[in-house]
Amino acid sequence: MADHTERSVVVGADVGAIMDVIADFDAYPEWVTAARVVTVLDRDEAGRGRRVRFELDAGVLTDTYVLDYDWAADGTEVSWQLESSDLQRDQRGSYRLNQQVPGSTKVTYTLTVDLKIPMISQLKRRAEKAITDAALLDLKKRVEG
Repeated sequence: MADHTERSVVVGADVGAIMDVIADFDAYPEWVTAARVVTVLDRDEAGRGRRVRFELDAGVLTDTYVLDYDWAADGTEVSWQLESSDLQRDQRGSYRLNQQVPGSTKVTYTLTVDLKIPMISQLKRRAEKAITDAALLDLKKRVEG
C-alpha cells in the first residue's frame, strides 16, 4: 500500500471561488507548472470535468494519464483516482475546502501515487511533498492573484 501525503494552506478567498479555479481544467496549463496539456474527456451535469487527461512534464519524468473526478454535492471537496497512466500504477487525491471566515478558506490537498517504476520510498515521499507543496502554492497564487 502506498503512503499518502497531506498538506494544507489558507487561501484568501471563499470556497466557491477556489473550487471554480480547481474545476477550470482548461486553464491549468496557465498556472500548473508541470501541465503541458489538459483535456476534459467527459463532464458531469454541472459541466465540471469527470474524466480528464493530463500531459505533464515534471523535468526528469513525463507522463500522460487520465483521472476520474468525483465532486462533492456541497461544493467543499473534489477527489480523484487514476484511470490510466504511462508511469503510474495508482493515483488518488483530493482537495478539501473548509471556510474559516468570510474570505479565508483552509485548503487541504492529499495525494497518493504508486509508480510502475521502482523508486526509493524516501525519494518518493520527498517527491510527493514537493508536488503537494507546489500544487497548493500554485493554487493560492492563482486564486489570490
